[in-house]
Order: sequence, then structure tokens, then C-alpha cells
Amino acid sequence: MKKDIHPPYTEVLVTCSCGNSFKTRSTTTKDLKIEICSACHDFYTGEKKSSKNTEGRISRFNDRYGKTSKPDAPSTTDAASSDTA
Repeated sequence: MKKDIHPPYTEVLVTCSCGNSFKTRSTTTKDLKIEICSACHDFYTGEKKSSKNTEGRISRFNDRYGKTSKPDAPSTTDAASSDTA
């Protein structure tokens, strides 16, 4: 490698919005602030935390585009029995 062309690789503190913090190495010299980490992300925790927001979206969708009932169509057995009678 060439000398003096790479940025310094230093230890930084990473702080999540959930309060979890850990140290890692980075080329940035400032501490990092992140929104989601492995301690609070649904994939790593196995919990579903965003269900409140999802339930609201589903109910709004059903209100707008909810299932509409199809008009009652005569069943094939009723039509067949009326032809033979």
C-alpha cells in the first residue's frame, strides 16, 4: 500500500436512538448516531414492534378499498333442478 493516502482508521462510539451503544472502528473521526441497531431491529430481536403502525394502515386500506360483496349469482344446482322440473 502507498503511505499517507489512506484516512486514519480510528475507534468511534456508535449510539443508537434506543440507547444502545458500542465501539467500532471507522475512517470517520466523529462518534456516530444511528436510528436502528441490532438490539432494536425486528430482524435481530424476533419481535414485531411496528404492529401499531401496520394495523392502522391495514384498517385504512380496508376502509378505502374494502372487500365489496358480489351480487348473489344463482348456483348451478338451482338452475339444473329448475330445468328438469
